[in-house]
Amino acid sequence: MSIVIIDYGVGNLQSLQKAFAHFGVEALITERAEEIKKADGVVLPGVGSFEAGMRGLKARGLIETVQAVAEENRPMLGICLGAQLMLSKGHEFGIHEGLSVIEGEVVKFEAEQVKEKIPEVGWNKVYPPEGVSWEKSIFAGLESPEMYFTHSYIFVPKEFEHVFGNTSYGGVEFCSVIRKGNIYGTQFHPEKSGKAGLALIENFIKLVQSVS
Repeated sequence: MSIVIIDYGVGNLQSLQKAFAHFGVEALITERAEEIKKADGVVLPGVGSFEAGMRGLKARGLIETVQAVAEENRPMLGICLGAQLMLSKGHEFGIHEGLSVIEGEVVKFEAEQVKEKIPEVGWNKVYPPEGVSWEKSIFAGLESPEMYFTHSYIFVPKEFEHVFGNTSYGGVEFCSVIRKGNIYGTQFHPEKSGKAGLALIENFIKLVQSVS
């Protein structure tokens, strides 16, 4: 079993790598398309702006590589910016094309609606939308876990079927987890979310093992 963490010039890669090492998995940090194509599981991390993220992927020739991995429904975990890039468009400092792995857009919190400071920084609960089961997913065994967030922008998937987790902040409920088959994206940072975050990463490892 092999898991790669994509290095496209943004993100806290070492802490994520350590989270996998906690379970005895040596996740490879790489920007090489050949290694990403061979991996059983792929992690797309990220911190920063949507435009910079897509620019980093494009500069390394990785846009089509990531899209191809997603097309195969190979296990993939997008984190924060990495998850945002999975959607079709981002509205940060202009409008920018995303990877379109999942249809939807990334928009800024509406300041006049949110009764808290933006960006959201800190711990917050994640819970499944009504009618959605977390059983047999990377959230198995987790019940409304508290995860660590730091963001000003949020997911707006086109289809409800891709909304896999929600969070409330300042009186506004927003989508904090997206899913399409074996592909997941989290607005929070599991590698910074203590035991609950580690449990999610362990579940992702199990998913990769089950399909590899």
